[in-house]
Amino acid sequence: MKALSMKPKTDSTGNSGHKAPTSASLQFVNDIVVFSGSAHPELTAEICNNLGVAVSPSETVRFSNDCLQVQLHANCRRRDVYIVQPLVKPTQDHLMELLLMIDAARGASAASITAVIPHYAYARSDKKDASRISIGGKLVADMLSAAGVGRVVTMTLHAPQVHGFFSVPVDHLTAIGELAEHYRAQDLSNAVVVSPDLGNAKTASQFARLLGLPVAAGSKQRKADDKVVIDAIVGDVAGKRAIVLDDEIATGGSIIELMDRLQLEGVTEASVACTHGLFAGKAVERLRDHPMITEVVTTNTVPEPEDWPELQVRSIAPLFAEAIARIHAGESVSSLFDGVDPGFAPPQPKLPL
Repeated sequence: MKALSMKPKTDSTGNSGHKAPTSASLQFVNDIVVFSGSAHPELTAEICNNLGVAVSPSETVRFSNDCLQVQLHANCRRRDVYIVQPLVKPTQDHLMELLLMIDAARGASAASITAVIPHYAYARSDKKDASRISIGGKLVADMLSAAGVGRVVTMTLHAPQVHGFFSVPVDHLTAIGELAEHYRAQDLSNAVVVSPDLGNAKTASQFARLLGLPVAAGSKQRKADDKVVIDAIVGDVAGKRAIVLDDEIATGGSIIELMDRLQLEGVTEASVACTHGLFAGKAVERLRDHPMITEVVTTNTVPEPEDWPELQVRSIAPLFAEAIARIHAGESVSSLFDGVDPGFAPPQPKLPL
C-alpha cells in the first residue's frame, strides 16, 4: 500500500499553497480585547479610553423563556480578553451574563480570559454564621472558574479572605489612595478617621496614615441585613470632624447608626467615604438629608444614583486600566500601591534575625 505524503504541494514555481505568516499578521497576536457587560458600560468606556482601545461589541438577548444568550462580535482567537462587569442589581442577571460572556470567549479560543469585577457582591457571603447556610462567595468563585476565567481583577473585597475562595489568580485593588486624594486639599487640622466597625479598622488605619490623622472605630453588632447597633466608639472623637470610611454602603443603616453614636460622643460634623456606593432603598435620602453629614464621597465601581448631584464620585477607571495594562505586559500590579497600603504592595525586605 502506497504511503501518504504529508509534504505540501507546490505550484509550477516551487511555492507551496500556504503563505508564510508575516510580521504584520503576527503583531495582533495576544492583543487586548475588552468587552462590557450591561451592568456598567460607562465604566468600561472610561477604562478603554485610558487604555487607548475601543470597547469591543457584544450582544445579550433575553428569550421568551427568560434565558439569556450572549454573542461576542469581535475576534477573540489568541487574544487576551477582558470582560468588565460589576455585580450590581439585578445581580443574578449580571452574574449570569458574565458567565455566558466568559464561556463565549473560551469557545472563541481566547488566549486568556480575565473577569474585571469592580464590585464582587457575593463577598459578603463569606462564612457560615448560621446553621445550614450557603457560602455564596466561594460558590460564585467556583462558577467563574468553571466557566473558563483565568484571572479576576476586583476592588475592595468585603473581607480579605474572599481572595482565597478563587482557584485562579486574583488582583485585588484598593481605592483608599484615590479617596485620600479627595481629602488632601481640605483642612484636616481637627479631623479623625472613623471606621464603622472593628473589622474595617485596619483599612481605616491605613487611610488615616495617608492623611496623617488619628483613627477611631465603632463597636458594631449586626442584627439583620439592614439593622445594626453601634454601642460604643473606640478612640477620641469629641469635638472633632469625623471622616467615616467604609468599604460599601448599601441601605445606609450602619452609617446612620454611627452618626447617632458620634453625635452623642461630641462629633461636630462628618464626611462619609466608601469604595462601593450601592445606595439601595432609602439610602440616598437618609444620607443626603442627615444634618451631621456634610458630604458623601464614593468611586464609580458601580453606577451612581441619578437623583444625587451633590454626591462626590472619584473615578477608579485609570487604576483598572493601569492594572490591565500591567497584566497584559507581565508587569507587577502590586507596585501600583507602593506607599498606599502594605497589604496590597509588594513584600518588603525583612531584617536579618
